[in-house]
Amino acid sequence: MDSVRSDRDQQADDGAADALALKILVAGGFGVGKTTLVGSVSEIRPLRTEERLSEAGRGVDDLAGLERKTTTTVAMDFGRITIRSGLSLYLFGTPGQDRFWFLWDELATGTLGAVVLADTRRLEDSFPAVDFFEHRAIPFVVAVNCFAGARAYGAHEVSQALDLERGTPVVLCDARDRDSGKEVLIRLVEYAGRVHTDRLLKSVG
Repeated sequence: MDSVRSDRDQQADDGAADALALKILVAGGFGVGKTTLVGSVSEIRPLRTEERLSEAGRGVDDLAGLERKTTTTVAMDFGRITIRSGLSLYLFGTPGQDRFWFLWDELATGTLGAVVLADTRRLEDSFPAVDFFEHRAIPFVVAVNCFAGARAYGAHEVSQALDLERGTPVVLCDARDRDSGKEVLIRLVEYAGRVHTDRLLKSVG
């Protein structure tokens, strides 16, 4: 009996050793749906650091088009999702307001890649996140959160409007839908994997 238990324990240890956990950032402008995306895909209860919006913040935060928004992230969101057996993603949602950008460098340490969530009604809010990841050579995908009532744009149009580097994926999604969010993350993992492989091959070539 002890030998059977020992074998099972060893198999569990081997499985844990083979498991791969990757760090992913979810970034974008204020009110674009980062907290919603992390919460919809996370298989654990997500950690949220939200505070209610106050009158004092109305002169600081641009709420145009976001009149129904009542809370804001002041540190980060955190969640986890298993993509397949042995592969889990740890998701870190960044705060959107520029006064919290000092947190981004710390959160970006050790990340595989990032999702830049975009709202076509406020597309200019995506530029800081795009610039941040391009300047640090961190692979990212742009995920257009398709809000009800917003004008629909194709992936190519969004890519041109954001002046993205060639090959940067643009995908359409619904941040509220788990399957849609999961597809975004899978696309990011695949893209980031190709980017990191290409860099490794060039470094040894």
